Amino acid sequence: MWFEVWAPQADRVALQLEGTTLALERDPDRTDWWAGEAEAGDGARYGFVLDDGPVRPDPRSARQPDGPDGLSAVVEHTRYDWRAEWAGRGLRDAVLYELHIGTYTPEGTLDAAARQLGHLIELGVTHVELMPLCPFPGRHGWGYEGVSLWAVHEPYGGPEALKRFVDRAHELGIGVVLDVVHNHLGPSGNHLPAFGPYFTDTHQTPWGAAVNLDAPGSDEVRAYLIGSALAWLREYRIDGLRLDAVHALRDTRAQHFLEELSAAVDALADEVGRPLFLIGESDLGDPRVITPRARGGQGGLGLHAQANDDFHHALHTALTGESQGYYEDFARAPLAALAKTLSRGFFHDGTYSSFRGRRHGRPVDRTTTPAYRFVGFAQNHDQIGNRAMGDRLSATLSPGLLACAAALTLTSPFTPMLFMGEEWGARTPWQFFTDHTDPELADAVRRGRRREFAAHGWAEGDVPDPQDPGTRDRSCLDWNELEKDPHARLLAWHRKLIALRRAQPDLLDPDLAAVRSAYSESARWFAFRRGEVRIAVNLSREPAAIPLQGGAARVLAAWQPTEAPGADGRLNLPGESCVLLAPAP
Repeated sequence: MWFEVWAPQADRVALQLEGTTLALERDPDRTDWWAGEAEAGDGARYGFVLDDGPVRPDPRSARQPDGPDGLSAVVEHTRYDWRAEWAGRGLRDAVLYELHIGTYTPEGTLDAAARQLGHLIELGVTHVELMPLCPFPGRHGWGYEGVSLWAVHEPYGGPEALKRFVDRAHELGIGVVLDVVHNHLGPSGNHLPAFGPYFTDTHQTPWGAAVNLDAPGSDEVRAYLIGSALAWLREYRIDGLRLDAVHALRDTRAQHFLEELSAAVDALADEVGRPLFLIGESDLGDPRVITPRARGGQGGLGLHAQANDDFHHALHTALTGESQGYYEDFARAPLAALAKTLSRGFFHDGTYSSFRGRRHGRPVDRTTTPAYRFVGFAQNHDQIGNRAMGDRLSATLSPGLLACAAALTLTSPFTPMLFMGEEWGARTPWQFFTDHTDPELADAVRRGRRREFAAHGWAEGDVPDPQDPGTRDRSCLDWNELEKDPHARLLAWHRKLIALRRAQPDLLDPDLAAVRSAYSESARWFAFRRGEVRIAVNLSREPAAIPLQGGAARVLAAWQPTEAPGADGRLNLPGESCVLLAPAP
């Protein structure tokens, strides 16, 4: 077997394999690479010794059986016998479902999650989006402090378990999306700086020195990240990647890293003969992130979609009335903000952002940008878990308002996404939890979390301790809720909405400019049209008389019994309720 490693700062490199040591030679064809051949089979433990330093894991390790600081293990990917014949499933017409392996089930493993995939089939989602799986110290965590970007967290089941999960999902017709983090690593268990200039002080990020995308040595760092991305798509047959916080990728080179990555993913899709896609998390408000690449570098970065935080913020303020922080601009007229995002993509498209103290964003070209390139959601891991108590909308909203949130999300022109448990109004919180093995780091995270919310009026003792095992346990879904009301009713409502989205061609129309909205901020009702389908929600507790255009209609679905409007188009909608309408026969 061939072993190789990029180590430009080393004078000597040795391979330690199953207790024996082999000196590696400089590769004459690749600068600063070291290589050598040795007999090794699947599962063999190995690491690299740089000069007189300790044994370190392989930066491209596909398995870390003993965690990020342990030896790497050889993985022979060809040993897995794939069962599913899978032609792929693209992003268009998709319904995404975000889940965290460690809290989706009490067991917190990939195999346990695979056993619950039948629930998603009945729900009607097309893709499951897994939060990060790369190894991190300890057993439990969100996964955004992972290291070993080619490996799978061992407590989740390791690489074989991920293949079993993907295989089972594909057998059921569900695509798999994986959340990957390229903007930072660690901090604990990160051995990359010992090997080479993977980080640079040229730029600073919220996590410290930036990943080196444009300083000396960045060619190999970019190749490392792209190679990791392609490995998930090729070796594990993942269908798409969600890219964490792409606005934190500091890159001044003429060809941006994201453009290079999207080109590599598109080339791999052509090679394997199935659709592959990238979804970016971006707060730039820049449509060039999802504008296709063009020859000569005059196009966009080529990502296939991006999360639409503006839609979330408008919807959240309309539902809750919250106005702190980045919600402030949306809360002034939340239904107007909702109408703008539904028809224009971004709310901030060059407008003043009081949260940022400057103008922000630029307009979306609706003639060339289909709506499915935006992912719309009422809740996700960030918007729940970054609250002090990790409280979901279900903690404060009535079942009727949760039904309204579902109607607005699942009938929007965007690619809709649900967060695990949202479909039944789960009452379990989803809190910030860690399992740092370094006591000093654990204490720093605990104190930092509590200080952050103390600045917003929270008593430090009221903020859950991330290191307390109970914080993770409280965040696990309670699957017994599904059989109880109002959870069972909410689940049936979500199933109905997803089925209608698939059955009504107008609800899959990607034309943003075709969306028409009407609303009353004072009466708190909102209505919009998707072709011939009309959606109306009443966020007030009081009944609303809503003047709809289009005359008589029939009810496709209603949260509460609702009489269809007659020829005058007037809809009498009960409080905290919603309805979908189609033209009368």
